[in-house]
Amino acid sequence: MNESSSVAQYRIRDILEVAIELHASDTHLVVGHPPVFRIQGRLQSMEAPALDAITLQDMIYEILTVRQRRIFEATCELDFSYLSIKDYYFRINVHRQKGAMAATIRIMPGIMKTLAELGLSPEVSELTRRRSGLVLIVGRAGTGKSTTLMHMIEQINTQREAKIVTIEDPIELIYESKKSLIIQREVGIDTQSFAAGLKYALRQDPDVVVIGEMRDPESIAMALTTAETGHLVLATLHSPNAIEAINRIIDVYPGEKQNQIRVLLAENLVAVIAQQLLPRKDSESRVLATEMMISNIAIKNLIRRNSLSEIRSQMEAGRDGAYTLEQRLSQMVKDGLITVEVAQSHAKYPQLLRF
Repeated sequence: MNESSSVAQYRIRDILEVAIELHASDTHLVVGHPPVFRIQGRLQSMEAPALDAITLQDMIYEILTVRQRRIFEATCELDFSYLSIKDYYFRINVHRQKGAMAATIRIMPGIMKTLAELGLSPEVSELTRRRSGLVLIVGRAGTGKSTTLMHMIEQINTQREAKIVTIEDPIELIYESKKSLIIQREVGIDTQSFAAGLKYALRQDPDVVVIGEMRDPESIAMALTTAETGHLVLATLHSPNAIEAINRIIDVYPGEKQNQIRVLLAENLVAVIAQQLLPRKDSESRVLATEMMISNIAIKNLIRRNSLSEIRSQMEAGRDGAYTLEQRLSQMVKDGLITVEVAQSHAKYPQLLRF
């Protein structure tokens, strides 16, 4: 396809094919601009005419169901998934700006790799064999949390006889049940909220419960309760690192409830996987950088005592497969995956990098 041809002739699929060719992570569609791609963290405009309001609305409405159109027209906001290109799926947010429609599209590869091929440590694979407890996947937006979660679900699906109940907003990837039986529930369609979905999931005989995102005190409390009652809970959370994730969960609650939440976390938190996506050295693609906190007896005691700053030293010691982001970045530089400059710019403590 010639990128300089008229945008009016395009469909969203055509623009996304260009985005995939350019290894973009996101596509932005805004009136008055050509499509804009995010490539290795930088914005790059497509070589095409600017979108006008009618063209953009037609492009978006073409891929919406009647129900989705009604929701958008009533609320001016819509999140949904779009499956149109083999081996890729797309998470789309449609909104209004300056009175016109606009869209942001996250481009995500389908399940094509093993956990190791994604760049995750062997300990992540071991976590999928756990029978109970809370496993958190954390990171800022666009760091691959959903991709890791999906691959963990698929590993359980192919290796264990388990009933997996997912609560998602929206459903992003349709799973085919293999060894496991997978039940997928979408917030707003199949259940009223994450908290409601979690509450009723306990009555659906699950072995594994998957929460697309822990967003509020009620869903966090239900996730901990679900883990406490003997289920494996996999969830994502927006947080830059493992220790901040624990802090964020506790800080969501008022002071008089924080001690109770610390005790619940100490008893039920199994692990926190924190993620970043970094520019790969000498390549247009990106590579996954992680840190891993495994909750052992020492870390459980530190959470109970609210001595979270001491958790880092436990991670640095490498017990039970734990490691810090700085340790992982240092190894990635040695392995030739990233540059020293990238490691220094993404480390929280650059002075602790060792090359």
